[in-house]
Amino acid sequence: VYAGRYSESFEDAKGFGWNTATPTFSWEAFKAKRDAEIARLEGLYTNTLNNNKVDVFTEFAKISGTHSITLASGKTITAEKILIAVGGTPTRPDIKGIEHAIVSDDIFNLPTQPKSIVILGAGFVALEFACALAQLGTQVSVVHRGEQLLTGFDNDMRDAVLESLSARGIKFYLNVQAQYIENKNNSKIIALSNGEVLEVETIFCALGRTPLTANLGLETAGVITASSGAIVVNAYSQSNISSIFAVGDVTNRINLTPVAIREGHAFADSEFGKNPRSVDHSIYAKAVFTTPEIGSVGLTELEAKAQGHDVKVYSTKFRPMAATLSNRADRVLMKLIVDTKTDIVLGCHIFAPDAGEMIQLVAIAVQMKVTKAQFDATIAVHPTMAEELVTLL
Repeated sequence: VYAGRYSESFEDAKGFGWNTATPTFSWEAFKAKRDAEIARLEGLYTNTLNNNKVDVFTEFAKISGTHSITLASGKTITAEKILIAVGGTPTRPDIKGIEHAIVSDDIFNLPTQPKSIVILGAGFVALEFACALAQLGTQVSVVHRGEQLLTGFDNDMRDAVLESLSARGIKFYLNVQAQYIENKNNSKIIALSNGEVLEVETIFCALGRTPLTANLGLETAGVITASSGAIVVNAYSQSNISSIFAVGDVTNRINLTPVAIREGHAFADSEFGKNPRSVDHSIYAKAVFTTPEIGSVGLTELEAKAQGHDVKVYSTKFRPMAATLSNRADRVLMKLIVDTKTDIVLGCHIFAPDAGEMIQLVAIAVQMKVTKAQFDATIAVHPTMAEELVTLL
């Protein structure tokens, strides 16, 4: 995402008086840098485990009992408690030729940048990669079976990101599904339900993730799973087997990294820290790192009304200062959902540069049940985009 944004930064700089040579991008140089950083982080995590005397077995493991797991080497390990945190795996639709498509596990390993790509899906992963690749110069098409992008987000934000990404040259096929995929020499053919047939270099399947519980041996211990394969747990991440717990995407509660981290911390505190606690999943911030970004916390307008709230919506749309001299067409959209009876802010939704940074701080206030009056009583920092949040009328 950062790499893609530089393309616009170089262009915007001209509007602020910079005379720059034509910049070029090297996928190979970027990939080498990124791989080195991932290796560095991997080393840090490994050192942390070793320094804390954690025994690590880099083998496939299966549950072999309520207190035991068996490794691929045949070694059996027993423990008072077992925590399953294996995450999920990219979902592939059941269509002919899907084996010719890559998934999010594959895209970072591509040796060269694809010149053209079709992305199936319209969630976090699909749109973040669509935007980044388009900014790097790839011709991007997005195929989505629904009418709007980003299911679960506020409708105004969904409309804003569609308009913005379309303006960046991304072509959207909405209310359309893939029928089949074929391999053709150095390209791929994808047939769509609207009758169109596209030929591109790469097809990227970004249709969500499935809990990675297949062949895990859960049935051996009698662990109950949902139809999706997710492990069913209570508020304390405990399965129906008292000694077996699960956190993160494998439970299919809220599939976000910081939620998984919080669940793991709560598990450790509850089971080993003499501080029983659960995670409140009702309010959490989330961000989509398109350009601009979406930041969201709390209820959408439709969710608030569906829950019986009488709401007042405060919103604003404006051109950010950074876009004035560069003459960029981007617009910022901010929206507060307020309960008219209590004046409590039920939700905040932002489409703007650095929306992820802003929503993190707003989330603290929303978690504390801040009122619109308290927003209004806060003196603004000028000139900033975020000041609009405390001056909405």
